Amino acid sequence: MSDFIGFANNLLWNNVLIYLLVGAGIWFSYKLALLQVRHFPHMFQILFNKSDSDKKAISSFQALMTSLAARVGTGNLAGVAIAITLGGPGAIFWMWVIAFIGMATGFAESLLGQLYKVRNSDGEFRGGPAYYITMGLNKPWLAFGFSLCIFIGYGLVFSSVQANTIADALQNAYQVDAEYSGLVIVVLAAFIFMGGVRAVARTASVIVPIMGLAYLVLALYICLINIEQIPAVLMTIFSSAFGLQEAGSGALGAAIINGVKRGLYSNEAGSGTVPHAAACATPNPHHPAAQGYVQMLGVFIDTIVVCTATALMILLVLGTETSDLTGIRLTQYAITEHVGHWGNHFISLAICLFCFTSIIANYVYAESNLHLFKLDNAYGRWGFILVFLSMTFWGSIAALPDVWALADLSLGILTVINVAVILVLTPTIVAVTKDYNQQLQGNKSPRFTLTKSDKIQGYVTKNIWK
Repeated sequence: MSDFIGFANNLLWNNVLIYLLVGAGIWFSYKLALLQVRHFPHMFQILFNKSDSDKKAISSFQALMTSLAARVGTGNLAGVAIAITLGGPGAIFWMWVIAFIGMATGFAESLLGQLYKVRNSDGEFRGGPAYYITMGLNKPWLAFGFSLCIFIGYGLVFSSVQANTIADALQNAYQVDAEYSGLVIVVLAAFIFMGGVRAVARTASVIVPIMGLAYLVLALYICLINIEQIPAVLMTIFSSAFGLQEAGSGALGAAIINGVKRGLYSNEAGSGTVPHAAACATPNPHHPAAQGYVQMLGVFIDTIVVCTATALMILLVLGTETSDLTGIRLTQYAITEHVGHWGNHFISLAICLFCFTSIIANYVYAESNLHLFKLDNAYGRWGFILVFLSMTFWGSIAALPDVWALADLSLGILTVINVAVILVLTPTIVAVTKDYNQQLQGNKSPRFTLTKSDKIQGYVTKNIWK
């Protein structure tokens, strides 16, 4: 089984997914006329618009924080270090490139998540790829397969991995037994889950900005005290990105492959996970494209901002040298070199908070699919919560040599299905975006009604956009 998972991951991540996701990013950047450049300021303008019209929904800001809770984590702390170790400083440039084109993909899938959303038995919004597969393409069998992968990946595997990372960090830093760590994680998560998706969104809206800003302030401080080295570091990134510092083309290929892989894995654009959070929001303006803009900002924050902060802190220590350390240990080493021993404590705290918010965001992604299985009731939700928390506790105390590989495989399958679907739904994406932009250019607050476009594929739930 381990050999099969390894073979499948190598095929997916080193061959299929790189070309598929890069191709999709270029395609949507072209079809949407470089929306991520033309309307870059607009992403920020609508982020803090209040959504007071629906008390059962979450705001656009809360939806963004929920998606960032899942995005920002070990990939930003450890993944960047891995990219630099395997691909050199130039890998960071290719992470920027994939984030730039991935912003268009993130816009497209989040727009669809909003457009094809439904209300569950409690009157809350739910949506995601399984919903736009069912309603947009009329392929319930494919939606069932996607939902099953979501349940396995985000309902079971990913929560175990994140809990294991927290327990390992606390055990290494403070000698805390894994059982105690797991118990605390489960109790805190259960308390939040009792309040439903809105409680998760409120929690993410507090923790993610505080921890994210603290991390960025630390990175800014380190850059300021090393300001004279910044031009050289940036020059190293650009020259290494095109193989100008290496003897052969192998290093150039390594920079591209590792930069693209880590960028795709970190920002999740195209994986089909973020539309679950996007669908839960009541956007303001009241239009599916509004949440597309907000979640496009999430790709920018995750990769261009947070990953770049990690990269600069590492490269300001390494320069053009290599290191025997990799992953989170390299990040810990770099920060400790800059600020002293307390940097280890900061990183340990960051890992715990980022991973915990990832756990609760993963719950939202999986729980959003209960509606498709007719389980969006008290019994279905509590049954799922018990299974989710059990796997979380198990992950905190278990040795997980192959679980990371299984997590990669689950994410890879989800991404292949989702990207294929959103490519087929391109006419709908273009039509809804055009409707939004025309109203915006007419100095109107965009508002979506089904009569404004005749190119919506499939059907949309009645009264959702009334």
